[in-house]
Amino acid sequence: MIKVGLVGFGKAGQAVAQVLQEDPRYELCWIARRSAASTAPTPPGIDVPLVALATPDDWGQWLDSHPVDALVDFSRPESLHLYGEQLRRRGLMLVSAISAYSDADLDYAHTLAREARVLCSPNITVGINFLILAARLLRKIAPFADVEIVEQHFREKPEVSGTARKIAQTIDVDEDHITSLRLGGIVGHHEVIFGFPYQTVRLIHNSIERRAFGTGAAFALAELARCENGFYTFDDLLMRMVRKELLSKQP
Repeated sequence: MIKVGLVGFGKAGQAVAQVLQEDPRYELCWIARRSAASTAPTPPGIDVPLVALATPDDWGQWLDSHPVDALVDFSRPESLHLYGEQLRRRGLMLVSAISAYSDADLDYAHTLAREARVLCSPNITVGINFLILAARLLRKIAPFADVEIVEQHFREKPEVSGTARKIAQTIDVDEDHITSLRLGGIVGHHEVIFGFPYQTVRLIHNSIERRAFGTGAAFALAELARCENGFYTFDDLLMRMVRKELLSKQP
């Protein structure tokens, strides 16, 4: 059983906590957040300690007394720099689903990967990452096709989806081909449209509720545990599985 510490307790973090606590492969040991103050009620079934860890020293002392094998981060970019050196020193696994990392943050994450297994993905759901893999393959097959990306999220989300940006980058499409819609309480919708002569292909993924992030994080932890130290994306984990499956089918 893998012992896990969860970083971040917003709406996504709460949903992830529920999934991890129900998964027999993992022991959710505690949940860390920047501030002890919170008006949000603890979701039903969450019965692990919630702790405020605001400095690197706080993290060191907490991990000394409450060791884990892995961190799952659904908080903010600056958290990486608070726990990073403790993660490096202990060789902990990291699954981060933060979408707003700067280039400097990602450079730092790569340095941590010299002594640990680090996965960073702006969207941690299995389905969206399979969509990205399929879109990349179709783009290789038909580089002449017109491509548009549509993303829909809840009304309060201000910025363009980091996942949509990743899709555009992966298939070499300018970001001005992304259309963003903000409607009601949509959790997340991403669509890649390929326009061919005489036909259209649509690749669609809908996040129905935030627990999809939890199942993605659980998948990533299980696969990352089989890897060597290094920096990984969700694509890397999926490609490992695809290669293994293809090789197993060879005569």
